[in-house]
Amino acid sequence: MRIARRLQKKGAHMLRCLCAERAKPSTSTSEPQLKGIVTRLFSEQGFYLQMTPDGTINGTKDENSDYTLFNLIPVGLRVVAIQAVKAGLYVAMNAEGFLYTSDVFTVECKFKESVFENYYVIYSSTVYRQHESGRAWFLGLNKEGIIMKGNRVKKTKPCSHFVPRPIEVCMYKEPSMHEIEEKQLSQKDSGTPSRNEEEINQDSTEQEGS
Repeated sequence: MRIARRLQKKGAHMLRCLCAERAKPSTSTSEPQLKGIVTRLFSEQGFYLQMTPDGTINGTKDENSDYTLFNLIPVGLRVVAIQAVKAGLYVAMNAEGFLYTSDVFTVECKFKESVFENYYVIYSSTVYRQHESGRAWFLGLNKEGIIMKGNRVKKTKPCSHFVPRPIEVCMYKEPSMHEIEEKQLSQKDSGTPSRNEEEINQDSTEQEGS
């Protein structure tokens, strides 16, 4: 148990160091300027987060799948963009709490990266949260490896806990922010939910944080 916790702590520390650093300014804005990592995100539920070419986001037990590789690109202080290496799409969360994939970088693709007290890493939307309580909406997988609505995920539960398993350090270009109206984005405006939407709807009836 001590060894596992040390590995989790080491992975989380490495992630903070790698994703918080910026490369030295380049003379050309077209050149990569951000230092991020290629990593796999292993859930405490026992699944690797994956994105298949058709845009489906879910969990898999196959640790060697290329679909489990993600670019974690720093886009702010402790804020990252999560981009699938194979599909080239960003993970995003809309105003309904649904995860979806986007081929362009928008504000809905920004996730705050925090290290929980058990050394797991949690990812929350930087745009949306519970209106009354102010509770953040988190990226999460349930015990079947199905993605959950962000407003159903609690940071104290295993469904929101991930262990980054870095593969390599890479340099990235600054993701270009496309113009978005200042009004609150609706589900229709902000993109199509992942193809797991039906499964998410079923999951939303389950007990939170399963």
